[in-house]
Amino acid sequence: MRPGVLLLGATTIALVANGAANAADLEPEVKLPAAVWNWSGGYIGGHVGGGYGRTSFSNPYGPSIYGGIVDTPTFLAGGQIGYNWQKNGWVFGVELDVSGAVSDGTNTCLASSGFVVSANCKAGPNIFATATGRVGYTFGASGGTLAYLKGGAAWQNNQGDVINNHEGGLVPQEKTHFDYGRIGGIIGLGVEQALTPAWSVAAEYDYLNFGGPSVATPPTVQGPPFAIVPANTTSPSSNYHIGKIGLNYHFGADPWTAQWSYVPQYAKAPVGAPPIAYSDGWSFEGGSRLWLSRGRFQWDHSVAPYLPLDPSVLVSRLTYHGLDGLSGELFGRVDSPSGVFLKGNIGLGRFDKGNINNEDWLADRELSYINNASRQRNGRFTYFTADLVTISCAAPTTRSADLSAGPTTNRVPTPSVERRLSTPATLVRRTQTLSSAARILSGMHLVSA
Repeated sequence: MRPGVLLLGATTIALVANGAANAADLEPEVKLPAAVWNWSGGYIGGHVGGGYGRTSFSNPYGPSIYGGIVDTPTFLAGGQIGYNWQKNGWVFGVELDVSGAVSDGTNTCLASSGFVVSANCKAGPNIFATATGRVGYTFGASGGTLAYLKGGAAWQNNQGDVINNHEGGLVPQEKTHFDYGRIGGIIGLGVEQALTPAWSVAAEYDYLNFGGPSVATPPTVQGPPFAIVPANTTSPSSNYHIGKIGLNYHFGADPWTAQWSYVPQYAKAPVGAPPIAYSDGWSFEGGSRLWLSRGRFQWDHSVAPYLPLDPSVLVSRLTYHGLDGLSGELFGRVDSPSGVFLKGNIGLGRFDKGNINNEDWLADRELSYINNASRQRNGRFTYFTADLVTISCAAPTTRSADLSAGPTTNRVPTPSVERRLSTPATLVRRTQTLSSAARILSGMHLVSA
């Protein structure tokens, strides 16, 4: 029996292969050229992006017992110009780009002892500029996908303040300001995809690193016993992780050409599975999600409500940091034949770790600076939501018409009412018009004259 089974299988395969060959003879497919896109030439474009940075302040008074690093979330937008040379599948290029940045962060710095009033350091870059070389390799049937590495020189303009925290009114409050440019380095990688002969889109990750000059720090208070700590200097250094999405125009190509010259005007439709018929009965869909998170929260209590001083002068600060969370949820939707559907999700998780630092500056008390640290006790959390939605459509009215004139159809959508239940218990009613997807009509009847 085994040889017979093998023979039957071979015969079936041969018949299928023969049928496929005959179909191919009847309808030949269009063969595209192996490579038609060339990356050589100049380009100009724009980009937007964001990321995360850190500025570290050295402590001239000794090792820091806390702080000294300012986190600076960053949003940026700018432009780039460059030139590529392609040899076979390899692409070599140079690129210049400039970005304006919106970034700001603050944290405790110069905290060497509980007997010295530490400072509040603020930092944030506002301009980035880079000059890089690129090397990449093309992929795809037409060579329209480019994966590349880049590296070179970078420049930033960084600005901020070093502000003494509350000194108890024992001396005038002082601060220093810095605003400097600094040359550093950049490395990165990315992928660029040709959209048309003139346009391409790129996604890129960059790491930037900068040293810093000597920045003056203000004199501060030590106590007890009371003493004045003279002014000194600190050296801020910065690094950033940046993600960008860019759009480039390639010189020499028509920017309004939306189609490649080798693409046939009428292409053979792909053969696929038949569409799944819509069911008028009950239906259900569901799934699951996994969330990973990391967070930091900082609450600053300024002395400004009590004394006419700079709002950046603090008497207290709460900082929650190291909040690494893991959670999972299940979501689903049930549709009924009457047009009512219920959807919702339920999730649970926990923060695996976390810390809180409670800082106080009380130069007129026993200690000039107090920092109480605590670890989390319970990081569990749960949540759920539910939506009950009613969708109704008026039956379409149709009129007979001559085929030469085309059909005439009146469609009258009716509003829907959604009731939403969530935690904590709330009831929300809102009326909305139906989306185009909800206004699908059952069909139309045409009568020929």
